[in-house]
Amino acid sequence: MRILIIEDEKRLSDALIEILAEQKYMADAVYNGKDGLEYAKSGIYDCIILDVMLPQMNGFDVICSLRESGVATPVLMLTAREAVSDKVKGLDLGADDYMTKPFSPEELLARIRVISRRQGELILDKMCFGDIVFTISTSELSCVSGGKSIRLNFKESELIRLFISRPGIIFSKEELITKVWGYDSDAGDNNVEAYISFLRKKLHFVGSKCEIIALKKLGYRLEGENAFKA
Repeated sequence: MRILIIEDEKRLSDALIEILAEQKYMADAVYNGKDGLEYAKSGIYDCIILDVMLPQMNGFDVICSLRESGVATPVLMLTAREAVSDKVKGLDLGADDYMTKPFSPEELLARIRVISRRQGELILDKMCFGDIVFTISTSELSCVSGGKSIRLNFKESELIRLFISRPGIIFSKEELITKVWGYDSDAGDNNVEAYISFLRKKLHFVGSKCEIIALKKLGYRLEGENAFKA
């Protein structure tokens, strides 16, 4: 899962990135509301952590603009103020949840899980497709019929999670770069091709019948016994 942090306190933002990384979440951080809005509108994020008091554009205006633009990404708003009126305003504008600073990492993670479930994304430790099982906590890929397993590196893990979570979807190289490497990454087509090759070899190693198919000028799709057929 990729999370956008819109928070002008850099120390807090860095701490949030570290907390999320420990849970194997990818996170990007921006430090003002105007840039945060542009990032959020990209559609690549699964969840947004949004501070209220921001330079250039406050959090209330950001969430209002997002919802008016049709962006339905779950938003968890943060504030240093305990005023009930602020919380009510944020929720009325379209925020999914609200937290007052300071807060515990455990509560933050729990609230992220809750608002993600509201969007139909139940966060589980195991993801399955065809004859493969991917265990998120250990980054282990296994095959139910082959009996073998292998650990994936970070980029391979993000790729397989993306493919399994959206079966039948064709991902262009540009989409994969944005989702896996990040919005501002310098990665190119060669990076995607290399990691797709690595992942194909590991699927073969565990004895899976699933395949990552390249569709000319379109992108890649994971196919297996449960896969979408064109």
